[in-house]
Parts: sequence; structure tokens; C-alpha cells
Amino acid sequence: MQISAAMVKELREKTGAGMMDCKKALTEAGGNMERAIEILREKGLAQAAKKAGRIAAEGLVESYIHAGGRIGVLVEVNCETDFVAKTEEFKNFVKDIAMQIAAAKPLYVRREDVPAEEVEKERSILRAQALNEGKPEHIVDKMVAGRLEKYYKEVCLLEQPFIKDPDKSIDQLVKETIAKIGENISIRRFARFELGEGLEKKQDNFAEEVMAQVKKD
Repeated sequence: MQISAAMVKELREKTGAGMMDCKKALTEAGGNMERAIEILREKGLAQAAKKAGRIAAEGLVESYIHAGGRIGVLVEVNCETDFVAKTEEFKNFVKDIAMQIAAAKPLYVRREDVPAEEVEKERSILRAQALNEGKPEHIVDKMVAGRLEKYYKEVCLLEQPFIKDPDKSIDQLVKETIAKIGENISIRRFARFELGEGLEKKQDNFAEEVMAQVKKD
């Protein structure tokens, strides 16, 4: 099948890959656009895996304020060069990560960051829940393992579904971005602030108010 310039342009716009890479992918896919996208992703992610071990010491610290100042996020995302740190592609990626943190409330970047005592505490709770549900002892451990995976997806940023595309995880988004920009990327750390979080809000006690009024009278 003849691969037209228009097809190459369309694939480039969809993936951000180079012109020659797009043409090769389309040729390999026999002109099938969806398959060509898959081929580019496969090759790109393979290259991204090779880049993942390289040192990333440049990057950006991004802030994001949401809900009229009620939620704030600071996140540090590293790349390899100052040149890439200044590109729109990288800046947009970092903004997306800051928005993700604001919306999804992760507690850690990756599962390796979760303290061992926290994991054991969660495991004990999940085990007690399974036993209280009357599940047989021999399947409890499997249930706990499955629910622990769900726990990681809730509290670990890299394992959360991307808010803009829930079919992919943040880890997949990182790898795709590495493939596009050609440098290693690392989400190093973040802080999330929510107005009033951790404070015990004052609650009026109607009975106490009435008693106080009676004593005055």
C-alpha cells in the first residue's frame, strides 16, 4: 500500500513521533493507522525503558491551585537537560501531574515509598475484613493480595489512573512522555495541601448552649 504524506502527517499529529518513524510504522502496519500507533508505542516504550536508568537532575517545580484556593500542590519533576525542561511538552506534562495530585490525593509517588509498617497495617485490616465477611481461610490471602493492589492504586501516584485518560496509569503516561521527548523523566516528590485538612472543625453543641442559657436566667 502507498503511504501518503497526509497519512504520515496524521500519524505524527496523533503520536508526536518523527516523520521517518511514522512512515516506517505505517509501512510495517500496511497503512493501518491504529496498528501504526501501536507499533510506535511499542517501540517508544521499549526505548523509554532503556532511558529510565539515566540520571535526571534538571526539570521543574510546578504549583497548582484549585477550587478557589482550597487545594494547592507543589511537585518536582526531573528530566535530563534544561533544554527539555523548557519545552511545552514537558511543561504540560508537569502541569498534568500537578492536577492529578490535586484531584486524586496520592500519598506517595511509588509503592516502594510506602513505609513497611503502613503496608503491614493495611494488610492486617484487609485480612480482618475478609475474615469478618466469612470468607474461607484458604482464599483470604488471595483476597488480601488483590485488595492490597487496589490500595496501591489509590495511594501511589504512578499506579493511579490518569484523570484525563483513565485507561492508562500515570506510570504509562511517564513512559510515553519519555518516548516522545527522548529523555528520562522522574517524578521526584510532591506536597498537597487542602484547606482545613487535619483540623477538627468546631461543632456547636445545642444542649450545652441551652444549659448555659438556663444558668444565665
